[in-house]
Amino acid sequence: MGVVILMLFCLTIHFAAFSEQIHARIERDSNTHLRRRVIDVKGGPESLIWVVQLSDLHFSVHHPDRALDFRALVGPALSMINPSLVLITGDLTDGKSKDLLIMKQDEEEWKEYQKVMEDVVKWSGLDKNVFYDLRGNHDNFGVPVVGGSFDFFSKYSINGQLGRSGKVNSVTLQTGGRKHLFVGIDSTMSIGLRGPTNLFGHPTDQLLTEIDSELSQWNSQSVEPVTKISFGHFPLSFSALSFSEKSLKDIFLKHSLSAYLCGHLHTRFGKNLKRHHQLGHHFFQPNIHPTPLESAKNCSSMAVPPVEEFWEWEMGDWRKSRAMRMVAIDSGFVSFLDIDFKSGAKKIIILPTFPLDSRLMSTSSSLHNYECHSIDPSSYETVRALVFSVSPIISVVVRIYDSEPGNLNTVMEAPMSKHDDNSSRGDLYTALWNFRAFEDPSPVRYWLQIEAIDIMGRSSLTELRPFSINGLSGKLSWTWTEFIVMGCQWASLYYPVLWACLCFIFSILIVPKVLLTFTKGPYSYKSFSANKGFINGIAWILVELCRLSVVWFGMLGYLFYLILFPWFSGQVFTDGGERKYMTYKGWVVKIFGESKKLEFIGSPDIMVVVLSHLCFVVLPSILVAAALAAEKEGYRVEFLSLSGKKEDDYGSENNHRSNRGMSKFCVDKRLIRKILLVVCLAICWKHLKNCRALMKAYEMNPFLHFPVYCFSVPLLLAYTIYKTRGIQ
Repeated sequence: MGVVILMLFCLTIHFAAFSEQIHARIERDSNTHLRRRVIDVKGGPESLIWVVQLSDLHFSVHHPDRALDFRALVGPALSMINPSLVLITGDLTDGKSKDLLIMKQDEEEWKEYQKVMEDVVKWSGLDKNVFYDLRGNHDNFGVPVVGGSFDFFSKYSINGQLGRSGKVNSVTLQTGGRKHLFVGIDSTMSIGLRGPTNLFGHPTDQLLTEIDSELSQWNSQSVEPVTKISFGHFPLSFSALSFSEKSLKDIFLKHSLSAYLCGHLHTRFGKNLKRHHQLGHHFFQPNIHPTPLESAKNCSSMAVPPVEEFWEWEMGDWRKSRAMRMVAIDSGFVSFLDIDFKSGAKKIIILPTFPLDSRLMSTSSSLHNYECHSIDPSSYETVRALVFSVSPIISVVVRIYDSEPGNLNTVMEAPMSKHDDNSSRGDLYTALWNFRAFEDPSPVRYWLQIEAIDIMGRSSLTELRPFSINGLSGKLSWTWTEFIVMGCQWASLYYPVLWACLCFIFSILIVPKVLLTFTKGPYSYKSFSANKGFINGIAWILVELCRLSVVWFGMLGYLFYLILFPWFSGQVFTDGGERKYMTYKGWVVKIFGESKKLEFIGSPDIMVVVLSHLCFVVLPSILVAAALAAEKEGYRVEFLSLSGKKEDDYGSENNHRSNRGMSKFCVDKRLIRKILLVVCLAICWKHLKNCRALMKAYEMNPFLHFPVYCFSVPLLLAYTIYKTRGIQ
């Protein structure tokens, strides 16, 4: 009897485990079904799809015009364009107070977003399922747990309402024997801190594995060509590395993406925030195109591995720029158009789909494709453009200009005819041309422009753009601000820049002290006056700081404090709760319901606080304190010399006369000191402004939660000013 009971017990356990496995498998299959969608795009034109991207909406209770304009402009525009997908790449709401200092979730903004999107979906006539919205860092401010009470994205976003709860979602558009795979990525930090220390994307190893899986889904299942595009919120320059030191760039290069679409940076740093990625260039990439593209003609029957490269295209924001982007894929050729709604609704929109802009061709394999005929040659035989209009179009004309003589000369002007298809999703216009006549070793010799005129007589012209039939790439250059935000991998640079800055600050404190203590060099105003030079001047000024012992030891101790102790403690979540503290390595937080603390969350995001304080407060304070000490010593020597209380130490009468003018200037005016006092005020104003921002952002009391950080620098500067006020 006991054996029977034991066997029944074992069978019960086995059946329970088996049931649990089946349930888990069903759940995984269900999640995969929600995560992966395949849409058969019906109607013509075949082998051509187009999607719309919007980013950084920043709907705000303090700026209702953003939502009002979105409702009034985007709905009609989508109705006219009829895209196959609408991608909204993050920062759906603003999450900021009116003074921009408090950054946490506001449910009213999310309710407004939900209502506006319902109106836009209804007005556009599109299926709600073709809308994909992503979480941005503003949508993550102060969210301790995904799915918790303050995670309004899961409640009010379209992805949340449709059950797309994963951080990776993909959709495949099928048309004309080609697949177009779009993979959306949510790389916001898993524990959402309040701003400003919530600035970077934080892909995990698990997330990278999921992205790799999504991008691989058609690799062995389809003989049809696949164009792969990914979209997310953060540019790669503002994306951290995973725990195993891997990056999104590694995954994208592996799959040879056509493009990565993102937002986050708005247009404040420039309108040319684009980057072509290849292997290498880990910390810096000096320009949009990293290396000259070379022909790799190898048209053997052996399969040629894909070139490991992709384009990154950041787009402008809706918040201020009222920008919307159209992306078209025409037989594998990827192009885009940025539309500016600041001046109101557009009556005519023209997106050339072939030939491509030579400066922004989708991949450097274009040259190989052309030489080896990897793409259907018929794709080259026509100039093609999508034309959308609120009124019937009566004329579309393509013009091609030759820039070789030094100015633009028209070499081709031809009418474009509408591609007839009763089930057309949009109007494609084409014009036959002899494309081989435009083969040229210069990728910017020939320029394309298309003009459309509607029945109301309204005319619209595309911007002139160069093209290269034989796949050669034109060059674009960044401005210095564009390079700073797109060409630098800030997540990798944080610690090198931090330690370089700290080493420099320690050196200007310790090296002069060593010189003063262990050498007998004449580091004085008299020696500098007798032997002027940049090095002598710097040595004298820094040595004078060492003679102000209280200030010198105070600055040195403050640096050790910044390295060894927390900088401040504050509220990092929307719901308040237990206070957390921040070091130069990141935030140390404890999540409700978990026993252990999570260390160093929000790194490298904290660089906006750490590097700003070191470079614009601590370092200038040390230098200006040294300059005040040196000015006081120079004033003392000159004053005593002029007053006759000390013998002339400069040797000859001529030297005494030559210095008399400068001495009188220093004694009577002390303009240098006055200038330094103004600099002190500027440093203190900058520091106190930063302290105020942190107080508001993390609900801190300066006397309780960060007294050393807040008051050390102003007190040391005040003491320096007091000690250098005159002769003592």
